[in-house]
Amino acid sequence: MIFEHLKQNKSIDDNEFNELYPIRIKKLAPRHWTPVKIARKAADFLVDKPDKKVLDIGSGAGKFCLVGAALTNGIFYGVEQRKSLIKLSRKIAKKYKIDNAEFIHSNIMEISFLDYEAFYFFNSFQENIDLTARIDKSSAPSGELYHLYTGYLKDQLYKTPIGTKLVTYWSNCREVPKSFCLEAISHSGVLIFWRKTA
Repeated sequence: MIFEHLKQNKSIDDNEFNELYPIRIKKLAPRHWTPVKIARKAADFLVDKPDKKVLDIGSGAGKFCLVGAALTNGIFYGVEQRKSLIKLSRKIAKKYKIDNAEFIHSNIMEISFLDYEAFYFFNSFQENIDLTARIDKSSAPSGELYHLYTGYLKDQLYKTPIGTKLVTYWSNCREVPKSFCLEAISHSGVLIFWRKTA
């Protein structure tokens, strides 16, 4: 019913959506999973043509991709290094027949951004430098990894063509190359819309 309501453009509360998840994953939602209203705004900006390929960088439990896929005619790809979260995301997509969302079990360093056309980034590297932001204990915090991932993301975005769209949420924007121009700011400055112009 949740996805049917989304497709009908009806309002969905985050508490209602998060009931899709097991209790441990649900408890992480306020800090780690994109709110429905944020996903809606981001997806509307990123998908400006049918079958637009959108990459969620660090998709976690898949919430952004699932919401975006239900609301638009884009194709959403979530890359996530935790296999358990990929399995969960795929299970939900399959159960609710969300055919335009795919989930990739991989490290971001193994992903070429040239395979995609638009990007969403909800500060998924922060847990490497902030002990309060950890999803689990599957990897130890590492400032070195934070800088490595941020550098890779910035380099990959730099290589994308002019016109590429990006949305960042709760980011310090260190990963955004100067070739991307700010188009809009929303939600007290934590949601930022970008487009590559040079």
